[in-house]
Amino acid sequence: MHLYEVLRRPLITEKYTALQIEGKYAFEVAAGANKPLIKQAVEKAFKVEVTGVNVMTVPGKTRRLGRRVLPARPWKKAVVTLKPGDKIEFFEGV
Repeated sequence: MHLYEVLRRPLITEKYTALQIEGKYAFEVAAGANKPLIKQAVEKAFKVEVTGVNVMTVPGKTRRLGRRVLPARPWKKAVVTLKPGDKIEFFEGV
C-alpha cells in the first residue's frame, strides 16, 4: 500500500477539534493500514514527528432505504499524537 493511500480524510468534529490543543489529530484511514504505516504517512505528508498512534475500527450502522434495512460499511480511524510543539497547519482555522 502506498503511503498516500493510507490517509483517507481528516475527521473534523467538535470532539477532535478540542483534542488538537493536546496535539492529537484524527483521520479516517484505509482498512488495511496498521500503526507503523499510519505513522509514516502522517510524518511524510505533514512534515511532523509522531509520538503515538491509536487505531480503532468503527462498526457500520444500519441505514433504512424505504422498507429495506441496509448495513453501512465499517471503517477505520486513527488518532495521531504529535511531538510537543508540532502541529498540522491543515487543521488550523477550522
